Amino acid sequence: MDDIVKQAMAKWPNVPNCYGWLGLDARGNWYLRDDRAQAAGAFQSGLAGSKGSLLTHEKLMDFIARNYLPDDAGQWFFQNGPQRVYVELQAAPLVWRVQPDHTVKDHLGRAAKVQGAWLDEAGHLYLASTAGLGLVHTQDMGLAAEAVELGLWQPQAAMQCDLPGQFGFVKSPQALQNK
Repeated sequence: MDDIVKQAMAKWPNVPNCYGWLGLDARGNWYLRDDRAQAAGAFQSGLAGSKGSLLTHEKLMDFIARNYLPDDAGQWFFQNGPQRVYVELQAAPLVWRVQPDHTVKDHLGRAAKVQGAWLDEAGHLYLASTAGLGLVHTQDMGLAAEAVELGLWQPQAAMQCDLPGQFGFVKSPQALQNK
């Protein structure tokens, strides 16, 4: 976490958390979700306009990456100064990019060691690591298939709806607030 963020947290300890305003899609893209996007539907819904606006500002995305982590309840957030901005997840908290040597990096560029693999009913491949569970990026499925054929990963069957409970993450912190 950035030092400036730690300083802001100490200076303003009681800033309310923010829900629904930031989303991570299945390809590792960040989306800003204004009131209109939130009114269009849940981030995961696929409804027109519900994703919001694709974030393209490199310095902001780097800042989010340095300050992106889970809380004790498995809700992933971006610590924006003293405020936690909880992230709506389309699929999983991480998106894996498979490298030519079959190692992986998450959508933030951090390397991780694969500890297990799961294949859901739709054919999506998920990898677990000490950093958490992530979905393999669609463009990397050829390299992932090679890793499976080489015996590096042995995917187990999984139901997509069971993955959050099995791996301890929350896809929609906003939905929990609305209960």
